[in-house]
Amino acid sequence: MRLKNKIAIVIGAGQSPGETVGNGRATCLLFAREGAQVLCVDQHLERAQETADKVTAEGGSAIAMRADVTSERDLVQMVERCMEEFGRIDILDYNVGISLAGGDGKLPEVTEEAFDRVMAVNLRGNIMACKHVVPIMIEQGGGSIINISSLAAIEKNPMVTYKASKAAMVAFTEQLAITNAAHGVRANAILPGLMDTPMAVDTRARMWGQSRAEVEAARNKRVPLRNRMGTGWDVAYAALYLASDESGFVSGISLRVDGAAGVNVG
Repeated sequence: MRLKNKIAIVIGAGQSPGETVGNGRATCLLFAREGAQVLCVDQHLERAQETADKVTAEGGSAIAMRADVTSERDLVQMVERCMEEFGRIDILDYNVGISLAGGDGKLPEVTEEAFDRVMAVNLRGNIMACKHVVPIMIEQGGGSIINISSLAAIEKNPMVTYKASKAAMVAFTEQLAITNAAHGVRANAILPGLMDTPMAVDTRARMWGQSRAEVEAARNKRVPLRNRMGTGWDVAYAALYLASDESGFVSGISLRVDGAAGVNVG
């Protein structure tokens, strides 16, 4: 019960179809198992509801809600819904990110449309969500914000806009941490490496016309630690630590969850 009596918003609580569990769904389940009440938010209401149903089936407390992170109005309504239902917000987990197959890539391939879309989802949505959550946390006397960035923020990556957006999330997290430290609001980023999630593996298999096993094997080979990708649970447990009072003196960090890939240099 490391999150007993805490209220959490998890944005990106649903997941695309696949055989494994995504970061957002795993985080909702784990937070609830540890005592939190969870507002499961996703662009696709049915996916958020699937997650909430899994939480309640285990005896936890969760409510599903639809919100598009590119709409500030939706994010305001999300905050209002959480306050109406639970009366406070202790944890915000921003677990949303896209990387477009077309319009992003090496510099000559970047289109204005793709740049704007990726930045709107990955960065602007993050900033706008925090814009409306942080004042509530300040009034309460504290809270924990967890932004799911990516190892792409610091590693060599061919996707120009995706890398830039994830690096900007880290910079924004650091700014959040220092400007709100006096109010007891903590902000930290998680940088997942190669993960075995539906979005990362099953979606690629469908796009590339390959079997899931082929995509999985190719990605496993690139991970230094036991040549095996991480899972949504690995990200969820990192988020649990940052959400809990155990990390009460931790703010402004970028926690790599990457199987040592971030130090695999040379």
